[in-house]
Amino acid sequence: MSALLGRIGDFAFRRRGLVVSIWAVLLIAVLGAAALAGGRLDDRFTVPGAESQRALDTLSETAPDAAGANAQLVFTAPEGHLITEATYRAAIQHTLEVAGTVPGAIGVTTPQQAGAVSPDQRTAVGVVHFDGDRSTVSKAAREAVERSGDSARAAGLDVSVGGSAYGAGEMHPGLTEVIGLAVAVLVLLITFGSLLAAGMPLLSAVFGIAVTVGGLSASSTLVPVSSTALTLALMLGLAVGIDYALFILSRHRSQLAAGLTPRESARRANETAGSAVVFAGTTVIIALAALSVIGIPFLTVMGLAASGAVLVAVAVALTLLPALTGFAGTRLKPREGTRAHRRTTATGSDSVGARWARLVTARPLATVVAVAGALILLALPAASLRMALPDNGSAATATGQRQAYDTIAEKFGPGLNGPLVVVVDAANGDAQAAAMVADSVRKLPDVAYVAPPRATQRAGQSLIMVIPAGAPESQQTADLVHAIRDRAPGVAPGSEVVVTGDTAVTIDVSQRLSASLLPFLGIVVGLSLVLLVVVFRSIAVPVKAALSFLLSVAAALGTTVAVFQWGWAADLFGVSRVGPVVSVLPIILVGVLFGLAMDYQVFLVSGIREEWLRHRDAAASIVEGARHNARVVTAAATIMVVVFASFVFTDDALVKPIAFALAVGVLVDAFAVRLTLVPAVLALLGRRAWLLPHRLDRVLPKLNIEGPQQYSAPVPRREHASV
Repeated sequence: MSALLGRIGDFAFRRRGLVVSIWAVLLIAVLGAAALAGGRLDDRFTVPGAESQRALDTLSETAPDAAGANAQLVFTAPEGHLITEATYRAAIQHTLEVAGTVPGAIGVTTPQQAGAVSPDQRTAVGVVHFDGDRSTVSKAAREAVERSGDSARAAGLDVSVGGSAYGAGEMHPGLTEVIGLAVAVLVLLITFGSLLAAGMPLLSAVFGIAVTVGGLSASSTLVPVSSTALTLALMLGLAVGIDYALFILSRHRSQLAAGLTPRESARRANETAGSAVVFAGTTVIIALAALSVIGIPFLTVMGLAASGAVLVAVAVALTLLPALTGFAGTRLKPREGTRAHRRTTATGSDSVGARWARLVTARPLATVVAVAGALILLALPAASLRMALPDNGSAATATGQRQAYDTIAEKFGPGLNGPLVVVVDAANGDAQAAAMVADSVRKLPDVAYVAPPRATQRAGQSLIMVIPAGAPESQQTADLVHAIRDRAPGVAPGSEVVVTGDTAVTIDVSQRLSASLLPFLGIVVGLSLVLLVVVFRSIAVPVKAALSFLLSVAAALGTTVAVFQWGWAADLFGVSRVGPVVSVLPIILVGVLFGLAMDYQVFLVSGIREEWLRHRDAAASIVEGARHNARVVTAAATIMVVVFASFVFTDDALVKPIAFALAVGVLVDAFAVRLTLVPAVLALLGRRAWLLPHRLDRVLPKLNIEGPQQYSAPVPRREHASV
């Protein structure tokens, strides 16, 4: 593989004009296709095969108003007035009449029809029903509904608009992302000591992200692409794009400083660092693509979109970056006498990375105990993990949907924000079946209200609206769904009784994700063991890597629970509401962090192994490997943490906790695990770290990520500083 990558690097360097032109044409093509397609984003949460999803699909034909998205208009009268006053009643009626004419609306329900007038007579809720789920409701339609309340506002009413047609938040690039990029540039500048060298990784990463986002936008007319999938691809593609370019460019500059010509250096950088990039990128892609095996469409789209972003980042690093280095030529070579030149040509072991390696390996057992203990402490909150999908209660407090949600919860109880729909298909058209089911549900605990059954367009089918006593994301609402499913079918023998609605679907999504977490984690850990055994020709190193990866995941998850579920420092991170953790987070965290952890594992440990193969000195190889690679790993991890952290301060309730967990996970994995725990464990193991049974060594494929060098026999060891 390294030889092929070397030829690719050499071709890109020699034919740099052609390579850059190909990438430029590709970018123009995907951006043009995205502009012409005008595809919309699809943020539906569906669970194929679940009874709630099947029933909701059926209701889209037999009772579209119950199955489709809705907009809730919440009217509140001024202090000292009643919502039932004639002036206000007329204003509400006019508002609902106007709202019922927006594109996609199929009807309205007045407060009187729904019985949605608060006990204090100051608040009323009207509902606009749409034909289709949220993805079919255009932005123009949502804005028109919001404008329809202007006449009611003019009459003195306070009007807020929410409902399932509105999301918990939307991703809008802002100042924090710009600051994140600025910090990344600063880290690159410190790392390379050259503005030209610092700009190349950022340029190539941004180019790759533009291709990825353009491609996803263009494909949204053919396949459903969610806004969260787009954001995850943007976040991950930018982070790994900078990192992969950083690894290759760092090797290139070191080789230039050592006397190689720019062309030869570009080839060898692709052979060595490029091989590691391919391996690391492949692990990320496999882990993300594996999200599709869970069988939840929106998670599949997220995994494939993010893996596509990583694939583009790898391709850009292996082709566009060598072409750019060709244009730069010898200007990338560190100038003699500069700090950058001394750092890249130093042969001693007195760098910061080497000093840190000597420090953590001086007392390796104490280091292992201290780091593992700290990570376990961070992981403890994960034991109380609760999961749910975000709703309008997670939106920013200044948004209309959050204000509508809070007002409804205060005036009518939290359950009205997440009603359940019980569908009864009566046996032989029994007219009493639905009534018996409704009476049975009223007797269950945690039920606030049960509406009388109403017939749908299908003969013998009725639906019953059930208002839970608890909030949509609460455990008591989930328990109520299960209680209805367990009890109701026995009340009307022979009839089919199904609980559905958006709340029931999100409960089913969360439960499937929870059930899939451990099997997915087993797949990921098993994959890491196999890949690392092949790469490092060792048993101990892969086992250590897998166990330390689990520590990183647990620490990141525990910290996220402490902030987003317990509320520790919630205001500092702009958490609008404390509650269950987003149910997709653990699986995405495992998939993404696995790939990124393998990045640092490969880049750091491959350098240590390279020194071991040269000199067969276990202690000295740790110091030398750290001296060569710790600085680059530190810079790469810092950039990735900054990029992820910049997305924490968005208003998107789905992206915010994911970005936080990834930022913490990378911070922990890179600095606490890879740069501290790993050297200490290797020091404890000594020569045993690199042992592999001879029979296993013969059957395993040879995958040399150190490049074309051959270390079949150890050379005489040279003197190293002791560890």
